[in-house]
Amino acid sequence: MMTSMQVLMLEPPPGFLEERARLGHDSRDEVWDGVLHMAPQPTTTHQGFGTDLIPILLQLARPRGWRVFYELSVFEPSKGEKNYRVPDLIVADPQYLSKRGVEGRAELVIETLSPNDESRKKFAFYAARQVQEIWIVDPDARTVEVYVLRGDTYFTVAPDRDGTVRAPVLGLELSTIAGPMLHLAWRDGSADV
Repeated sequence: MMTSMQVLMLEPPPGFLEERARLGHDSRDEVWDGVLHMAPQPTTTHQGFGTDLIPILLQLARPRGWRVFYELSVFEPSKGEKNYRVPDLIVADPQYLSKRGVEGRAELVIETLSPNDESRKKFAFYAARQVQEIWIVDPDARTVEVYVLRGDTYFTVAPDRDGTVRAPVLGLELSTIAGPMLHLAWRDGSADV
C-alpha cells in the first residue's frame, strides 16, 4: 500500500482543474509562480485547532482595527492568480484587503502543519509581501514556532527558560501545557486551545 507522497503533474488531463473546482477540492490550492500546489484536505484536528483559535484572535485583532480570516489567499499584487499562498489563518489590516484576499502585507499568518507540509517554503514569499509575523503550529502537540520579520528576513523568537514564546504582533505569550493545549496569555486575559 502506498503512503502519502508529492505528485508533479506536468499537464493535467482535460477537465481535471474544472472538476476540482466544481467539487470544491481547490479551496486550499496555491499557485507558486505559475505552478499549482494542491494541498490535501485538512484533518479534524487541524480544522478544530484553527476554529478554536479564531475567537481569541478576533478579540485581540479587532481593537487594532484588523480582520481575521480562515484560509484567505495572500497575493503578489503584480502577478495575481499566478502567485499566491493560502495560510490557515490570517490577521490583516483592511487597507490591504481586496475581494479576492490580501494584496500585500499581513500582520500575522498562521500555518498549521500537516503531512507533506510546505509551510516553511513560503517564508520568502511572505517576506516579500511584508507579513510581519508567522506562526508554525503543530496541531497534535500544540507547539508553536514564532517568526518575526526584520528587514526581509524572518528570525525565530526563542522561547524563554520556561518554554514561553512571545508573539509581538498581538502581544501574546504562547506555551504548551498539559493536555496538550496551547496556552495563550495577554495583558487582559488568557485562553487554552
